[in-house]
Parts: sequence; structure tokens; C-alpha cells
Amino acid sequence: MMKKCNEILRKEKKTGQKKNFLKIFTFFCKNKKEILFSRCIYIVEAFFLRIKIMAAMCCRNQVNMTIREKLEEREHSILSPYASFSDESQGRDVEEEPCDLRPVYQRDRDRILHSKSFRRLKGKTQVFLSPEGDHYRTRLTHTLEVSQNARTIAKALWLNEDLTEAIALGHDLGHTPFGHAGERELNQICPGGFHHQQQSVRVVELLEKDGRGLNLTKEVRDGIRNHSTSGNPSTLEGKIVRLCDKIAYVNSDIDDAIRGRVIREEDIPYHCKEVLGFTLRERLNTLIHDIISRSMGQKDIIISEERKEALLELRQFMFESVYVNSIAKAEEGKAQYMIGQLYDYYIHHVEELPTEYRQMIEKTEVSVERTVCDFIAGMTDRYAVMTYESLTIPRTWSVL
Repeated sequence: MMKKCNEILRKEKKTGQKKNFLKIFTFFCKNKKEILFSRCIYIVEAFFLRIKIMAAMCCRNQVNMTIREKLEEREHSILSPYASFSDESQGRDVEEEPCDLRPVYQRDRDRILHSKSFRRLKGKTQVFLSPEGDHYRTRLTHTLEVSQNARTIAKALWLNEDLTEAIALGHDLGHTPFGHAGERELNQICPGGFHHQQQSVRVVELLEKDGRGLNLTKEVRDGIRNHSTSGNPSTLEGKIVRLCDKIAYVNSDIDDAIRGRVIREEDIPYHCKEVLGFTLRERLNTLIHDIISRSMGQKDIIISEERKEALLELRQFMFESVYVNSIAKAEEGKAQYMIGQLYDYYIHHVEELPTEYRQMIEKTEVSVERTVCDFIAGMTDRYAVMTYESLTIPRTWSVL
């Protein structure tokens, strides 16, 4: 039987492949009982392997294709019709020569990963300001957890993993030092306000690479801009990251709060544990499986109403027990005061800003206030404290 299939394939090598494919398929259908009853499983496996190769060759002649083009072709053959295909991207603000190895979203992911702002996330607060323990989350580890959860969902739904990962890795690039305490302070004192999701887009469009930005695709920037609760991403991949951000920070913050003895496992509302699970692992597993099962084959990313309400109830519990009026958050007032003092100082001493920020003021229409916000938002916790100390605390005379 395999010999018969090979004879059909040899008849036409360069043309008529679709016709040959139909011949083989018809021949197999007529003789499938014989194959099954003879238990020649290896023949069936070899047959379908050849069919797969033939199908790929029928679609396009791959001899002269670059690796990138082959990867783009593979996306169309295996991903969901609702996925964002790399070769159908809306593109970049500044056109570039395509990479011969990487599709556009993979290229964006790599640019974010190698950026300075991404590396600085390791020194920025997630919830607890400068914890002494080694196992508390930072803004970087939170970002990696969002990425991991989002990729799991994207892969299960046959969506674009590269786009999902790029959005996840870039969603918090614009976050301030000292977490949301720093964001609240800049939002109060900066004209026009300050929101970290908008700042993240500003980082990749303007601030990175000495004012040139990373020139990311529109889909990645859209996902970054709309990852907050009020956002509405235009791609399913962006919607996944939007949900996974909440799933990651609520559950990981609970884990850190228990480690820091701010709350106990027993303090978590029992109804939430009944619906979502009694451990961090169970809660993540429940939410991820729920999203995948509800969203499979749909043109949307869906979470069941019961799980959604339990997640929101858990989030409210964290606000009341940890995020506000908590012993662990007692230092936030000092952090906000420090941010305010740094802002006031640099507004009146623009000449002491780093060179790239002074050039931004001189060469563009960006205001001094906005530029100072950009500088402070990019600081790590440690650098902000060190800068504040150097500006306000007298140094001892070092000559003996």
C-alpha cells in the first residue's frame, strides 16, 4: 500500500501536488479497513507524515524562503484563525528591513528583553518596599510570572505566543520606584497626571535607546497600553495579558503577605478558597483552566462569572488587608515624600538631569515637568534613595 502511495507521489514532483494529495487521500479512504485490520500502524504514521509534507509544499514553494518566512507560514498552518499573525501586523511607526530569522513579534520580545528599562525592574517594588528577604517578588519577577501564565493560555488556545510574551514583558516597563505609592505621588504632582501603563508605552516609543525608542509594532504597544482594568486590547493576546496581570499580582501578593506574616492563609475569605482553591497552586490552576475552557474556539478571552467574582473579591480583600493600612505599607508615606522632594529639586535644577534628559528638553517640545517625571519613573528603589541622600544629607569630610 505504501508502495502505491509512493508511485502517486513520484508522478509529479514540481506540479500537480494538490491533485496528488487528493489521489492519495482517496486511495487511503478506500483502503482504510485493510490498513486497520492489518495493524500496519507504522504505514499509517508514515503516510500521514508524507501528507503533512505534501500539504506544506502545496501551500508554497519553500526552497527560497527565509527562516522568518517559514515561521510565518507555520503560524498560518497551526494557529487559530483568531490569532494575530506576524505577517499581518500593522507594522511599526518607522519601517525597517525585516529580519531573516525572526517574525516581528519575536523581534519585539527580544528588544524588550534586552532593554535597560526591563533590567531595572529587578530593583523596583512589587508590593513590599525593599524587603530584606530574598524570596519576595519584585517588579521583574511579577513580570515573568505574568508572562509564564499568559504563554500557557496562549499556547493552549493556539494564539501567538511571541506577541503574548512581548506584551507581558513590556507591560510594566514604565512603573515607578516604590510601586503604586510612587505612581500615586507622580500622578498628583505631575501636570497631566501619571499612569504607569501610559508611561510604559512612552518608554518603548521614546525613552529607550537615548530617545529613539524601541520602534515596536502597534499590536505590542496596544497590549501594553491597555493591560490595566479599564483597558480594552485589540488582540486576543493582549486580552490574555490583561487578565494574567491580575491573576499574577493578586495570587503572588497573597503569597508574599503570608510569608511576611501580614496575613494568614486562614484570613482569606473562605468563599474565594472554595471557588478558586485553597493554595496558590490550586488558585492559579483553577483560573488558567477556566479561561482556557471558556475561550477555546471563541473570538474573545472569557472567564466564568463565578471565578471572576471570586477573583475580584480576593482583590478587594487584598486592598483592605495589605494594600491599605498595613504594617508592611507603613513606609510608603516616606517613599512618597521622597519622590515629591526629588521632583521639586530637579524642576528647579534642570542642569543636573542626566545628559539624555537635558537633550530631550532642548531638542523636542517635551516639557521640563514631563521630563523630570520620566527621569524619576525610571529610577529603581535603591537609586532613588541614593539620589535623595546625596541631595539632602551632608557628607562627612574625607580628608584626614
